[in-house]
Amino acid sequence: MPDIGQKNRMIRSIEADSPFRETEVSPGDVLISVNGEVIEDIFDYQYLTLDERLECAFEHPDGSSFTVTVEKEADADPGLVFEEGLMDSYRSCTNKCVFCFIDQMPPGMRETLYFKDDDSRLSFLQGNYVTLTNMSDHDVERICRYHLSPINISFQTTNPELRCMMLHNRFAGESLKKVDKLKEAGITMNGQIVLCKGLNDGAELERTISDLTGYMPELQSVSVVPVGLTKYREGLYPLESFTSEDAAVVIDMIEGWQDRLYERCGTHFVHASDEWYILAGRDLPDEERYDGYVQLENGVGMVRLMLNEFEEAFDHLHFIKKPHEELSIVTGKLMYPIISDMAKRLMDRWKGLNIHVYAIRNDFFGEKITVSGLITGQDMIAQLKGKPIGNRLLLPENVLRAGEDYFLDDVTVTELEDALQSRVEIVKSSGYDFADKITQSGIRLGRRIQ
Repeated sequence: MPDIGQKNRMIRSIEADSPFRETEVSPGDVLISVNGEVIEDIFDYQYLTLDERLECAFEHPDGSSFTVTVEKEADADPGLVFEEGLMDSYRSCTNKCVFCFIDQMPPGMRETLYFKDDDSRLSFLQGNYVTLTNMSDHDVERICRYHLSPINISFQTTNPELRCMMLHNRFAGESLKKVDKLKEAGITMNGQIVLCKGLNDGAELERTISDLTGYMPELQSVSVVPVGLTKYREGLYPLESFTSEDAAVVIDMIEGWQDRLYERCGTHFVHASDEWYILAGRDLPDEERYDGYVQLENGVGMVRLMLNEFEEAFDHLHFIKKPHEELSIVTGKLMYPIISDMAKRLMDRWKGLNIHVYAIRNDFFGEKITVSGLITGQDMIAQLKGKPIGNRLLLPENVLRAGEDYFLDDVTVTELEDALQSRVEIVKSSGYDFADKITQSGIRLGRRIQ
């Protein structure tokens, strides 16, 4: 029987166009090495199989070893699919961050929601942010050798002592030295700062931004996002929510840095997430400030992009058939004013359209959580039961994980439909899809960035 490490490198299937289809390699076999180099994980596999000629050592389930040599196009995928996507076990986080959202989760949820990952490989493959504390010198050397980019780093602060305190890890300050090695190797990086009131804001934020500019241009962007606080914080470090006045101070500091850096370097570099602007009651920046939306998946510029796409879609709705329908849209409290305004504009143009916009109060995690991505099925059912819904209930795509049909609390889409007696439709985070789903106009405009 293969050990745990070998099981992670066990072949699940072989693609139809793989050169290994014509060999004795079969599902269940374990990949040991490529061209004489032992395979640790997906990084080794992807880098070492770029060559045209591959001499690969395998092991059958009975423990017998064999070698296969194949030829393929340079850089082409060899077509082996493994039991584990990383070809290795996932690395859990060893930190005890004062702001960790998983520590604020209620009990009784499915086990996978409590897993804390801090795996640098997921940073490259899925865009996850990592603290560097779980990366060995060997990991850094492999990243530099393979020239893997970009890596997303969760900095929080460049003050070593404060970083140790915030991550509750005595090596957290020392791990920042790995950034120097990544910069020297020319590795592209993106950064994130989870801002905690009274800890890494104010003068500490000023220091951190100043220090991080020293890693430019390899460090191409940094986002600043407010800490998320649920009602499940008993026994955890006492953190406070930011006020609208606090948000204004954060924005002013960041925009000051943006102006100076853009004049000097041609990039805005540091970005405030959309939540700061909404909390402060300020207009969102123009598109040009987002440097091509480099931090979009971190909540930076997502609202601006959606609004610009909606404007463009709105201009293409002149020729559609006048709709006559009652429907509803669900959103979090944060986005309620913006979604309501978009819905009102559509109703003003087509008088036969009746749209109900519902801001779901987050009773599950606590009212301080106002984003739509953490809305649960049970909160929707409790707050929408008995209210006018209409023919369709539109939900933002981030309430569901990709490829799944249930919410964070395991309520399924079907159960929601049955409880509210309305058809559920998922709306992508795109102004085009928002306008198209509501009006059913059939507009086919591609997203403005990919």
